[in-house]
Amino acid sequence: MAAQFGRRLYRGAATTAVAAAAVAALSASQAPGSPLVAADGDHASTGASTPAEQGGGGSGVSGDSPYYTDLPPLNTPDKPGSSVELPVTGPAESGIPASVLAAYKKAERTVAGTDAACRLPWQLLAAIGKVESGQARGGRVDAQGTTLSPILGPALDGNGFALIKDTDNGVYDGDRTHDRAVGPMQFIPSTWAVWGQDGNGDGRKDPNNVYDAALAAGHYLCAGSRDLSTATDLDRAVLSYNHSDVYLRTVRSWFTYYNRGTHEVPDGTGVLPAGPTSRNPVSARPGGGPSATPSPTPSPSKTPKPGGSAKPTKPANPSKPSPEPSKPGEPGKPPTTTPTPEPSPSESVTELKNTGTGTLTATAGGTFDGGIAVRASNAGGDPVAKASVTFTVTGDTDTRFVGGAKSVTVKTGADGTASAPSLHAGEKTGEFTVRAAVDGTSVTTSFKATVTARQADALTRTGTTELTAVAGETFDDITVAAAYKGEAAAKVAVTATMITDGDEPAENDKGPYCTDDDGNPVRSIVLTTEADGSLKLPKFYADGPAGTYKLRLTAEGGATLVIELTVEERPDPAAS
Repeated sequence: MAAQFGRRLYRGAATTAVAAAAVAALSASQAPGSPLVAADGDHASTGASTPAEQGGGGSGVSGDSPYYTDLPPLNTPDKPGSSVELPVTGPAESGIPASVLAAYKKAERTVAGTDAACRLPWQLLAAIGKVESGQARGGRVDAQGTTLSPILGPALDGNGFALIKDTDNGVYDGDRTHDRAVGPMQFIPSTWAVWGQDGNGDGRKDPNNVYDAALAAGHYLCAGSRDLSTATDLDRAVLSYNHSDVYLRTVRSWFTYYNRGTHEVPDGTGVLPAGPTSRNPVSARPGGGPSATPSPTPSPSKTPKPGGSAKPTKPANPSKPSPEPSKPGEPGKPPTTTPTPEPSPSESVTELKNTGTGTLTATAGGTFDGGIAVRASNAGGDPVAKASVTFTVTGDTDTRFVGGAKSVTVKTGADGTASAPSLHAGEKTGEFTVRAAVDGTSVTTSFKATVTARQADALTRTGTTELTAVAGETFDDITVAAAYKGEAAAKVAVTATMITDGDEPAENDKGPYCTDDDGNPVRSIVLTTEADGSLKLPKFYADGPAGTYKLRLTAEGGATLVIELTVEERPDPAAS
């Protein structure tokens, strides 16, 4: 369950000797053979879009909550080299609940459409979902893919886990004191605020929905420039979810197992984990592992009453950890009240205003000057802190935020302001819109932005030889260099046209010419400079009466250059 960065926050025993021995045995018999390549802190980072910076206090996805250490059976669901398409039947352990499986496959397709280079396999999501929640508790989800009861991790109160104080006012996890990991993929609220997705298209980002959670996990695993078809990047991605060698080997084992074959089973009939978790290596329940029917967990809408004077019940065996993490509220007593939850910071926002965003213009391939900033306020005009604002690039454009993301979510500061990452202009010119919206509300504002063509303010010829040719022959190569503000101007459009003399020159229909792609003579052509600002014109043929002709080059941005081409008469053979 626990993605984290820098150092392992769980201070207790990671697994029992039994689990370690099982992992070692599996590693020797069927592990994928990939080394544990990522050291502490060795994770992709590309600004606001990376897990290391957006993972909620450095604790990654779930703040180092427990995860199941069950391993797949040594007998695989299919033969080596056989198809991974779903067979009708197979070993119980290879069955994945229908809605959960559909969510993993949909997430794979969605990510492939936005980040094809990542090559996210749905089997990796299935492996993590197995380890994190036993495939949403065996597929106990409704028709929309939402878990029938919330799946919550223990309070991250520093007692054997990371210390993460409440970041969502209990909206997702029902705990207003500390954060808890939530949902089938176990996101802590602060991480969900950044990586949350609407995977089922219902307009909500719900960590308890398997479609939303699977898509969010997919984006998280693909952060930076990872290519999950490589062992190195796949290991780094899994370790970013939970920086533990045992966790990596466990996920890798299920990943290999699911790649050998799976089959679909009805929702609610998936095989539940039967072995220990990383937090509960030896279960106090006879037989070990969680009960076949997981105990209900508190609803996010119910906030346990803090305090209380009742004494905690003494555990049956003090030498072993409790099989269930302690619940908030009075020790040994269920919550007695159900207070109306206060609105989340985002829900209290009624207005989103521009706070100094200027004109948004950039040359193709460049970075926009200035940035986009907004201020969130409530009905009383006061600033709202910790509200989630999502900035999205819309319209027909290839402009993206630095790091390659088209949409980013930022929390407002104490003054209610949120600033989007810098925008990097694509090659497509024209106008587009950046929309800022407060998550979970209809409060929005938008900004117009424009990408202009690459420009050159200077054109110079790089050759010195006079351009002279006998009629019917070709001129020497014509090369020029384009610059903008003293630097080489790359990918600038330059129009080369043969022109007439006079105060108002027009295109000349006589004299030297070049040819188009079909070999037809043309006297005007549009070209593009190279990365170093250089431009080599196509071959020009000497034609027309003897004399001097003018070739005018005009670049985007206004730079011009006129080159003279002299056509000489062909010698009369009879005269010689």
